[in-house]
Amino acid sequence: MRTSEKWGVDVDTAVDLALKELKLTRDEVEIEVLEESSNGFLGIGSKLARVKVTAKEEKQTTAKEKATFDEIDAILAGLPENSSNKLPDEVRAEYDKFEAEEREDARAREKAKARANKKNNKSSRSKKYDLNLEDTMLFEVKKLDPVEGHPIEKFLTDIAEQMGIDLSFSVKAGDELVFVEITGKDTGTIIGKRGATLDAVQCLASYVVNKDTNKYVRVILDAENYRSKREKTLVNLANRLAGKVERTRKSVTLEPMNPYERKVIHCTLQNHPRIKTRSEGKDPYRRVIIEMK
Repeated sequence: MRTSEKWGVDVDTAVDLALKELKLTRDEVEIEVLEESSNGFLGIGSKLARVKVTAKEEKQTTAKEKATFDEIDAILAGLPENSSNKLPDEVRAEYDKFEAEEREDARAREKAKARANKKNNKSSRSKKYDLNLEDTMLFEVKKLDPVEGHPIEKFLTDIAEQMGIDLSFSVKAGDELVFVEITGKDTGTIIGKRGATLDAVQCLASYVVNKDTNKYVRVILDAENYRSKREKTLVNLANRLAGKVERTRKSVTLEPMNPYERKVIHCTLQNHPRIKTRSEGKDPYRRVIIEMK
């Protein structure tokens, strides 16, 4: 039973392939078109034609045969995607843009994979440095005793009333340190952006405490555990920027910070074997610089 099913870029091509295999002419066969071909749009979504060719004296069908390599090459060579038709410039530009985006996505995936591998294979260079306990702002606070009626409490209460905010103040004091814990529904207001308002009020409170004494007394104001949270943020920042300096071999200058926040950066990286820190400028614009040793 001599029959042949073939694919082709169009019906004629598929028929020719079948006739070549059967070694027959068109007059000697019956042709059945199983699927019509389609070029799609600009060669995209094209569809091959499929035909069934049967010798007239043998009309019974047989199982479909696999195409030979030569036949596959002939089919592929005839596809619109492999033709020499020139695409319009605007369409080609879109193709080029899409291809460029695909390449960029591939590069991004490779970079992400490389970063993940690097993270999974940490070396001593990625060691995280931290503050010594005695360098933390609140290390000495636990040694202080609660105090009632301290002058700083009245000062802060007056400020809160002037600002129209609802706050309460708990004071602990020692010979060299006064600590005030601020509570109430308006603690977010007294903290301000990046603690700017809290620092400003702390500075004013320090003037009040030290105006009639020859011995300097430190003053710390805290609300919602902001000081400890800020310390952790600065420690993480110091480690991240130290890593950047190591990778790029270029120094990094931080934004202006108050004296204590600069101290956190310095103390965090003081034992780093390859990194050093220094400060430059005048308050309130004094900054920390992180650089290679």
